[in-house]
Amino acid sequence: MIERFLTDKALELLEQYPLIAVTGPRQSGKTTLAQNLKPDYSYINLELEENREFAASDPNGFLQANQGGVILDEVQYVPTLFPYLKHYTDQRGRLGEYILTGSQHFLLLEKITQSLAGRVALLQLLPFSLEELKLAGIAPQSPEAFILTGGFPRIYNQKIKPSNFYPNYISTYVERDVRQIVNVNDLRLFRQFLVACAGRTGQIVNFLELGNILGIDSKTVKSWIGILEASFIIFLLPPYHRNFDKRIIKSPKLYFYDTGVACSLLNIQSIDQLDAHFAKGALFENMVILELLKKRLHSAAFPAFYFWQDSNKREIDLIEEIGAEIKAIEIKAAKTIDASFFKNLFAFRDLAGSDTVTPFLVYGGEDAQNRSDLTILPWNQTDRI
Repeated sequence: MIERFLTDKALELLEQYPLIAVTGPRQSGKTTLAQNLKPDYSYINLELEENREFAASDPNGFLQANQGGVILDEVQYVPTLFPYLKHYTDQRGRLGEYILTGSQHFLLLEKITQSLAGRVALLQLLPFSLEELKLAGIAPQSPEAFILTGGFPRIYNQKIKPSNFYPNYISTYVERDVRQIVNVNDLRLFRQFLVACAGRTGQIVNFLELGNILGIDSKTVKSWIGILEASFIIFLLPPYHRNFDKRIIKSPKLYFYDTGVACSLLNIQSIDQLDAHFAKGALFENMVILELLKKRLHSAAFPAFYFWQDSNKREIDLIEEIGAEIKAIEIKAAKTIDASFFKNLFAFRDLAGSDTVTPFLVYGGEDAQNRSDLTILPWNQTDRI
């Protein structure tokens, strides 16, 4: 059993709230986490028709029959249940009575904020982080191997080849989950849209360009981007909001919640293919940002992550605000450090104020360096940021 870093925080919050909700990509380990948190809790999968029908048609009877320690898996399938959860948890006054899981983030979040605000602790569980895999002694030994393999638990637990796992994962997602979120008539076109997004990993989103390539309007592109966000396929990194330059970029950048998904969509199946691919640098950047996101989310933090680009095309891959402190992180897939990698970090530091900015460089090599003006870290030591 691979230890999930979210466990301790989830147990702590179960003693403070009547409910906790764990969201995340399908097959990221939410059900396993919930059952390991409380092995004695009853487990009900609301994907199953009989459970879903009972909960939807008789929510009072369902919650009276299932109380005192229950895991409700994929709870977004019965949105009408949320007001009743509010009623019964208020009435009973028990802490940690329900663990909810869901793989459609925005849909679940909307129902929670409408009905359960103040009564539920929200947590996000992403696929395995590199640190979790290192602790278990099964971490990939190169950044390229980790980019290709990704972090989905089934790959590691069942020793499934990524080339077998991801096509099936993507097909299941397109054929089932997409249709549950919105009516997409042309699944073939939606799959082409997914591939187009993978080819734009780490790039600023251009809705008009994406629409022109696929022959759809920008309104549809925005809707489909929302679908990918809601189902934990992609996340959007907003531009840094401080106005150093009035012509600063305002559109977000696109990244995947798992680099293995992006590689599969791009038909990258080996390290040699990845090394030769135009997207290697972007996928490395995606991997590093994703690892930092996992570290924050798996400690129940809500990170303030951005990128920065000015009108002169100077760019910092990741900006994190923590109160008055700013962490500026430049990411390079190269395995050898070059002085040119520092240029934008120092430019941003001068603009933002050197007293508030801590610069980092993460690269594809193996050695860390603590310099007087910045910290250089290899790809497998991002936990130090």
